[in-house]
Amino acid sequence: MQRLSRTTILLLTAGCFLAFFVFGLTDNLKGPTLPVMIQEMNITYGTGGNIFFGQYLGFLIATLFTGLLADRFGLKSVILLAGILLMLGAGGYSTFQTTWLLAASLFILGLGLGALELGPNALIVSVHHERKGLFLNLMSVFHGLGSMLAPLAAGWLLNADVFWRTIYRWDLLLILAFFIYFVFIRFPQKESQEHETLDLKQLSKVAFKPSLIWFYISIALYVAVEIGIASWMVTFLQKEQSLSVTASTRALTIFFGTLMLGRFVGGFIVHRIGYLRSILFASLASVVCIAVGLFGPAELSYFLPLTGLFFSIIFPTITAAVSDTHTENVNSILGMLFTCAGLGGMFGPWIIGWASDAIGLRAGFSVNLIFALLMTAAILVLVKGRRHDSTSA
Repeated sequence: MQRLSRTTILLLTAGCFLAFFVFGLTDNLKGPTLPVMIQEMNITYGTGGNIFFGQYLGFLIATLFTGLLADRFGLKSVILLAGILLMLGAGGYSTFQTTWLLAASLFILGLGLGALELGPNALIVSVHHERKGLFLNLMSVFHGLGSMLAPLAAGWLLNADVFWRTIYRWDLLLILAFFIYFVFIRFPQKESQEHETLDLKQLSKVAFKPSLIWFYISIALYVAVEIGIASWMVTFLQKEQSLSVTASTRALTIFFGTLMLGRFVGGFIVHRIGYLRSILFASLASVVCIAVGLFGPAELSYFLPLTGLFFSIIFPTITAAVSDTHTENVNSILGMLFTCAGLGGMFGPWIIGWASDAIGLRAGFSVNLIFALLMTAAILVLVKGRRHDSTSA
């Protein structure tokens, strides 16, 4: 990559931060609006899970292909495509009246979010290669800020009798602003002219190395539990813990607020502790918080949103650790990583929805604890593998 001026680096970094703010806000409007959507449509929890399934199916498909598109056409094309898809998806979800059209709209929205997941992450890795762990976590702070404001704003608007569809229409203005910014921002020369040669046979060998497979499993389980909690916590707290709309949406705000705070602080310390050790500590602590919030006394239910503090560093730090393994076709490798994240996001809330119908909302929501335990086990395998490699060397 060409040497960039400080101004170019600043503009690109600011654009990535804006993109992730839009990502967090748009992605997390669905949780606080879910109860009123279910009530309006007169559908079951399982059907609500099916609608969410559409979003993460789209996310999965986008991450599967956008890494290849980025290596071929450049990151700017992928980011602009994300903006178009987000506008189409949010517009449809705020308009259509049938469940399958709502699911289709979230599918398109998911395509946009998947493209947006890959684009800014890969751009930060390329622009801030030496300090990518720090800047990936700082970028995720803006995702946390958007995610925190989503339930806060949605709860306030719902209490003011604003229709849930109108909330998504307001979001379209923010998506449009993000899109216009990236239309005019100039990307590094490599993004438009000097693309890497794709050797799919070699890429498949690299992308499915045993160590990378455990990273894929870890991030899939992480996203399953994060999205599972974010999507169903408001409903769980209202129906099982008898919290009000204000209190339950405030809990989701705390969840994303602690995500944001943890990423801000964590960005400065993960490189000192080490990527894998940081992730292992965070996963263990999140298991404790989920278990206490689920099975402790009612007054300890706020341990559930506090999991955000420990979740905060996991996704960006896994991304940084994986990008350390290879420098060639990194966009495609990150695309595979985010594809696995999409699998977790697709199946996590869907499984919780159907489990809640089958065995009750409390038991269904407890599936999050199973996801967290399995994630911790996968990360432990990575840590032990890294220690074995160090000993062998």
